[in-house]
Formats: sequence, C-alpha cells, structure tokens
Amino acid sequence: MNENKENVRCLIIGSGPAGYTAAIYAARADLKPVMYQGMQPGGQLTITTEVDNFPGYPKGITGPVMMEEFKQQAERFGTQVRFGVVTEVDFSNRPFIVRADDGKTIVAETVIIATGASAKWLGMESEKKFMGMGVSGCATCDGFFYRGQDVAIVGGGDTAAEEATYLAKLCKKVYMIHRRDELRASKAMQHKVLNTPNIEMVWNAAPENVLGDESGVTGVRVRNVKTGESRDLQVTGFFVAIGHKPNTEMFVGKLELDDQYYVITKPGTTQTSVPGIYAAGDVQDHHYRQAITAAGTGCMAAIEAERFLTN
Repeated sequence: MNENKENVRCLIIGSGPAGYTAAIYAARADLKPVMYQGMQPGGQLTITTEVDNFPGYPKGITGPVMMEEFKQQAERFGTQVRFGVVTEVDFSNRPFIVRADDGKTIVAETVIIATGASAKWLGMESEKKFMGMGVSGCATCDGFFYRGQDVAIVGGGDTAAEEATYLAKLCKKVYMIHRRDELRASKAMQHKVLNTPNIEMVWNAAPENVLGDESGVTGVRVRNVKTGESRDLQVTGFFVAIGHKPNTEMFVGKLELDDQYYVITKPGTTQTSVPGIYAAGDVQDHHYRQAITAAGTGCMAAIEAERFLTN
C-alpha cells in the first residue's frame, strides 16, 4: 500500500480558471503542485462556446480552447496535471490524506479546492441538445450574444430576477417563466422585475421543450401547470436560472459549509475552516460566478498556501 503514497506540497482538487490559476502561481513558487482535474476537466467553461469578457482575448475565445491554454500554461511551470477524480479526503490532521481514483494516496501539506459548482438544469433532452446554441446557464456570460433579440429565462429567485433585469438591458424582450403566480425573489428584486417594461411574466408555467434547428434555438414550448395548455414563445435564447449546486459532497463534515453547501472562507481570503486548506472559484463564490473572479481567487489561494508553508 505504501508504494502508492505520494508526498505533495500543494494538491489542487479541480481544474477550471480557479484551479489552473492556482497551479500557475503555485508552480512558479516552486510548490510543485499536483492537480486532479475532476469529472469535468476545465470546469464549466468547457460547455461555453464564446468567451468574450475575459481580459486579454480581444477577439474572444471558445471556452474549451481557453481552458486548454490555461492547462498548458500551468504545465509549462511544472504542474502535474492528472486526469482523474479525488474520491476521499481526510482533513483531520496535517499533512492531509487524499485518495484518488487512480489508486494513489496523496499526503498533502496544503490543499486548494477548486471543484466549482454545477448549474442546475431542467433535465430536458432538448436543453442538452441546444446547449451552447441558445441554451445557457449564465446571462452575464452569454447575454451579449442576444442583444436586440427576444429571449426567455426560467426561474423565480433572486438569481433569476437579477439575470432577467440584466438581459432586459440588452434584449428586445425577456419572457420570465415561473411555475408559481408570484416570484420567490426578494421584494426589491420583484419590484425591479415587475417594473421593467420589456420583461413579460409567464406565470404558472413550466418549459416543456426547447425548439430549434441546426442554427440554434428558435423558441420554447411552455405548459400552464394549472390548465395544462401549451404555447410556444418565439425566442433565440433560453436561460436557465434555477440555481447552482457547489461540488462539495466529499467535504461535508470535513470543512465548514454554508446552508447551500458552499465552502465558507474567511473574509478577504481563501482560507477555509481548516488551516492549510484553501477554496477558490465557484465552490466558495455564489455571488459573482465569473471566470475572472475564479482566476483571482485561484491566485489568492496559491499565494496563501505558499505563505502558509514558509511561515
């Protein structure tokens, strides 16, 4: 069993902008980081087509290409990037014990968690079919592409309300689809939505099917949950804003999490409730959820890990 044990100064769990940025900084600090990419190497950006809001890419770039470039940069400085998933962690004592699906047991002096969050989806086949072709889980990422067009957004909480009002500034019309006859969002956000002229509420409704052709989304079929009647909304974009789920299942009981299971970090840092364990990106951020902010916290985590090891 011992030959599968490996001593590591800095282990990074998860990839994406947070993980790769942490790897770049940790590698340049000579921490010789080891990264396990996780179930979705490159994170959520790998299901994003065009990324137009990350500085340094004036002509835009596709999410998968961008993440491959992040990976190459991390590897250039000596990061060991491994395809695989961490299956078990023991943070009760330092060094920390982490097991991966490649059979290795990592004995880590510091750990940076960058496992991200996953958008919750409705589960329709058509939703998967048109992913990146009109179906999106992030209005602030993709809204620009629908400037002057008609779009639909599904959801009724604060996130959906914020994203609907954001889209309303760019789009000709925004249909907001909600299962109930009143929003769950805070009163302030409700007033904002209901007083925005180009947002049309579609109450008591559930999306049945995303409609489209080879060019992308052309509409969405919604069913009235009270009457059972269906109707089609002519839209070119369909945004799902029913929440995100942080990928923190394996950290329950090991780290302090909030009521939505996001990792709690000390304000102004990426330090978790266990000294030497850091969390970066969407796994600890349910407010911004942008590639650039994730990358920023990845940088912070690596610098904090380096300082922790040298103190």
